Amino acid sequence: MIRIQNFIGGEFCAPVGGAYIVSVNPTTEDAYLEIPRSQSADVDLAAKAAAKAFPAWSARKIEDRAEILDRIAFGIEARRDELANAESADQGKSVSIAMSLDIPRAAHNFRFFAGAARHEVSVSAPLDSNTMSYVRREPIGVAGLISPWNLPLYLLTWKIAPAIVYGNTCIAKPSELTSHTAFILCEIMRDAGVPPGVVNLVFGLGAEAGQALVEHRDVPLISFTGGTVTGRKIAQAVAPQLKKLSLELGGKNPTIVFKDADLKKHMKMIVRSSFLNQGEICLCGSRIYVERGQDPTFYNAFVQEFVRETRALIVGDPTDRKTFMGPLVSRDHREKVQSYVELAQSEGLKLLCGGKIPASQPRGFFFEPTVFSVEAQHAARIQHEEVFGPVVTIAPFDSTDEVVAHANSTRYGLAASIWTESLTSAHATAARLHAGTVWINTWMARDLRMPFGGVKESGLGREGQLDSVQFFTEPKTICLRYD
Repeated sequence: MIRIQNFIGGEFCAPVGGAYIVSVNPTTEDAYLEIPRSQSADVDLAAKAAAKAFPAWSARKIEDRAEILDRIAFGIEARRDELANAESADQGKSVSIAMSLDIPRAAHNFRFFAGAARHEVSVSAPLDSNTMSYVRREPIGVAGLISPWNLPLYLLTWKIAPAIVYGNTCIAKPSELTSHTAFILCEIMRDAGVPPGVVNLVFGLGAEAGQALVEHRDVPLISFTGGTVTGRKIAQAVAPQLKKLSLELGGKNPTIVFKDADLKKHMKMIVRSSFLNQGEICLCGSRIYVERGQDPTFYNAFVQEFVRETRALIVGDPTDRKTFMGPLVSRDHREKVQSYVELAQSEGLKLLCGGKIPASQPRGFFFEPTVFSVEAQHAARIQHEEVFGPVVTIAPFDSTDEVVAHANSTRYGLAASIWTESLTSAHATAARLHAGTVWINTWMARDLRMPFGGVKESGLGREGQLDSVQFFTEPKTICLRYD
C-alpha cells in the first residue's frame, strides 16, 4: 500500500483531518493507494500558500518561469517509465499507451507553454501623433485546477503549465480515482525549482475538496475538465462570485465515413478512435455513420471490416506491450457501461460483437470492445448519451444532409471526424458540424497553438496557446499621451 500526501507550500503534508481514501488498482481489484481525504481546511492552507507565493512569482521575469517549466519537462521524461506504470496501475490504460501518449504529452505541455511565453508579444496602437495605447497581460492570482481520471497526468499538466508560466499560482485537485502520477509530479516540480506555494496539490473527493476549491473566495478562476453534470454544478457555484471559468466537458462524437474513404489506409485509425484508452476519452468517436446510398456494398464492407478489426484488439494485462485495452477505471464505471449495453439491446439495436466481460479476465474491471448496428433507431438513448466506454454504434446514411442532421442531433458538440478523399466533401461537411474540433482523415492530432473546447453542453471557453493566455491573464489597456 502506497500512501501519498498533499503538497502545500512546497512541503508534503498529511490532511488536516487525518482521513484517507483507498484507491483500487482496476486490473487486480486490489487496494494499492491511500490518498488524503482533504476538506476545506486543507484547501484553506493551500490558498494561503498560493496567495503568499503570488507576488514574488508574478514579478519574476517570464524567461525565468519558462526555464523552470523546461526543467519540469526534463524531469517528466527522466521518470517516464515510473510515471507510465503508475498511470496504468491507477487508471487501467496499457503501459505502452501511457509511454507513447500520456507521459510524452505531459512533458510537451510544459515545454510548449515555456516556448509560447518566451515569444509572447504585446499589442500597441497609436491614437494620434501624441498618444499611444498598449496592452499588458497580467496574471490574475490563485487558479483552481480540477482534472479528470481518464488522462490524469496529461490533462493536469495542460492546466498547470499555462497557469504558472503566465505568473499565477495554483491549487490543483486531481481525481480521487487517479492521483498517483500527480503526486510524483509534485516531486518533479519541487526538484525542478518551483518555489514553495506556486503549485499546490490537494487530493480528495470532488464533493469535499473539489467543492471547497470551487467555492473558495481567494481563488478567482476555475479550470475544470470532466463530466457535464459536474460542470453545470460548478458553473452554478461560481456564478455568485463572478469567477472566471473554463469548462471542458463531455462528448458524443460522430465519425462520418464517406464512400470514397480509403478503408485500407484509415480503418485501423477509425477503430483506434473508437476504443483507445478503453473508450475513456472524451474525444472518442462513439457514433459511426457510414455512407450507404443506392448500393450498400461499401457500407456492408465497412461493417464487416470494422468488426473484424475490433475483435482483433487485445484486451488484457496492461503491462503486456501487446495489450491495446486494459480494464475500465472502476467497478462502478463498468456497471454503467454494462447498463448502456443492456439498454441498447432492449431498444432493439443489433449487437455485432462484444457486450460482455471477457471470460479470459475473471479479475479486474475488463469489458470487451462492443459494436452495435443502428438502422432506424436514431432516437435510442445510446445514440445521444455519453457512455464513456468501449461501446460504439454504426449507422448508415444516404445523403450529406441526413448525416449532418444526425451528427448534430445530440446536446454535445466536442469533436467529430470525417473520412473521405474529397476535399469538397470534407470542407463542406466540416463547416456544418456543431463541434469544437473536426478531424479530416485523422484523429486526435493535436496542435497546442489551436483552440480546443466544445460547443453546446461540451463546455465553455477554449484551451490552447492564445486561449490559455487569455484565460490565465487579464488584459490591461494603458493609454499614454507624451507631448
